Amino acid sequence: MRFVMSGAAGFIGSHFCDRLIAEGHTVIGLDNLITGSRRNLAQLMDHPRFEFREWDVTRPFEADAPVDGVLHLASLASPKDYLDHPLETLETGSTATRNMLDLALKHKARFLVTSTSECYGDPLVHPQVETYWGNVNPVGMRSCYDESKRYAEAITMAYHRVHGVRTNIARIFNTFGPRMQLHDGRVVPAFMDQALRNEPLTIFGDGMQTRSFCYVDDMVEGLFRLMSSDERYPVNLGNPREMTILQFAECISELMGNKLPIVHQPLPEDDPKRRQPDISKARAVLGWEPRVSLEDGLRRTVEYFKKQGVQV
Repeated sequence: MRFVMSGAAGFIGSHFCDRLIAEGHTVIGLDNLITGSRRNLAQLMDHPRFEFREWDVTRPFEADAPVDGVLHLASLASPKDYLDHPLETLETGSTATRNMLDLALKHKARFLVTSTSECYGDPLVHPQVETYWGNVNPVGMRSCYDESKRYAEAITMAYHRVHGVRTNIARIFNTFGPRMQLHDGRVVPAFMDQALRNEPLTIFGDGMQTRSFCYVDDMVEGLFRLMSSDERYPVNLGNPREMTILQFAECISELMGNKLPIVHQPLPEDDPKRRQPDISKARAVLGWEPRVSLEDGLRRTVEYFKKQGVQV
């Protein structure tokens, strides 16, 4: 099959490209490189079934041959990035989503959009299940990201209902692994960067807020299965193992073999207090659940960053 993917040079996008090429498909990867990197795709640049185009998908993209699938992964996903670029974030969820949907409609192609657990906001239901409508501040600092993704889900369902586009919606929870940006402000790369430099770990608030962490290979497997499914409504993809940020800091310290001090800073506005996916639907519909343990995933990630020249 022939796929067009936005956000191809990003963290998850580049791994998804690897998977599609390994499965024998052809991929046209699009990215404006605002947060993505050509280095993430270095292993594919000379591959005969891969083509990279530096392209901002807030502008319509015209494929020069038939397309079987359109995958919209473009996103400024870290708080640092979307707070620095709120307008671009909103455009990526709105205008860019519609452009990619129009491409799928034109080619009668399947369409997948990567949404986010942030659609649940600071949840009042725990763990978060797809039928929960969320607790989101529509005018807060994070709203540029949260609402852009909620809109992306809404317009995706509208194209399915009005035009019959074969759509899939993935609600992605915290994902980590090689090719993350060390300085994007999210907890896994932030702790990883500080630990590799033997610096104190920065925790926002008291550290009792919870997260769950899914290794990128498991996430790509979930996306691949969802893309191939007939499920049209959102599906949570993430690791249901919940832990506090303090517990995660301890896990990083153990991995690095030394007790790292902790520095506390104020909790950002609208930061979710609890985050844990209910993946019952993914298990039932996709036969999917994470396989890589947090500890194994972190070891692989540390090795990647060491090879990139980040030294203890």
